[in-house]
Amino acid sequence: MRGGVVAVTGATGFIGSHLVPLLSSRGWKVRAVVRKPQVEMPPGVEIKRADLLDPPSLFSALEGAQAAYYLVHSMEGERDSKFAERDRQAAENFKGAAEQAGVGRIIYLGGLGEVRPGISEHLRSRTEVGRILSSGPIPVTTLRAAIILGPGGASWEMLRQLVERLPVMVTPRWLETHCQPIALRDALGYLAGCLDSQDTKGGSFDIGGPDIMTYREMMQTLAEILRKRRCIIPIPVLTPRLSSYWVNLVTDVPAALASPLIEGLKNEVICRENRIRELIPIPLTPYRDAVRMALAGKV
Repeated sequence: MRGGVVAVTGATGFIGSHLVPLLSSRGWKVRAVVRKPQVEMPPGVEIKRADLLDPPSLFSALEGAQAAYYLVHSMEGERDSKFAERDRQAAENFKGAAEQAGVGRIIYLGGLGEVRPGISEHLRSRTEVGRILSSGPIPVTTLRAAIILGPGGASWEMLRQLVERLPVMVTPRWLETHCQPIALRDALGYLAGCLDSQDTKGGSFDIGGPDIMTYREMMQTLAEILRKRRCIIPIPVLTPRLSSYWVNLVTDVPAALASPLIEGLKNEVICRENRIRELIPIPLTPYRDAVRMALAGKV
């Protein structure tokens, strides 16, 4: 029932900063859980300081929440050997604090991609976080997404800046991998819609837009929309680490962040099932429209 307290971790991030005002506009009492309380939030939004690696701070931030969103991921790159360990510890802390605080349900945004040999460590870690959250007594709804197209998203910004700034792009062969991107507006619609759908409670769902494309097709379509002629040349020997340095030189995305993003290009990320479309029937945004909205800074 709307009107209850909903806690949002990662409230200042790419997804959280848009989800908080959406939930508030729908009548929920939103509690933004942040590490630094000196942030601006919409009127009526409660701000609570907490650190996922500091369990005592989490209890007060989650106490009394009808639901809690887990929107925190470590994006510091596979070269940081402890990022997966931090992700696991944060998930364990959150699970324990949520149980003690009496949270009714958890909604987690994870990543698409099947766990198999060769999967990127970042995608593997996101899957592990979902498993940890779901191992407790609180029902967890997991939404799994590929690239989310919207202003401020790291994957989108990397894609946009590469196409805008490079007439000729030398890319890894994984550019032929298939992906099912989703518009930020649609991802938010699913995240917020879960609160009104009891049938999503405790389930795992793939979310994606209506278009399945290769990364090459995504970049070429973006170039057409920008009215720029671009030449894309795949190079088999271009490693993710070399690619991340190249991206760091050309875009505003730092190498430590670009590395896990590029590493994930080798994994096909498409929806294996579409049950969420029946439970939360929202109109899906085609790729071209999602790109135009992102370019205009719209949600």
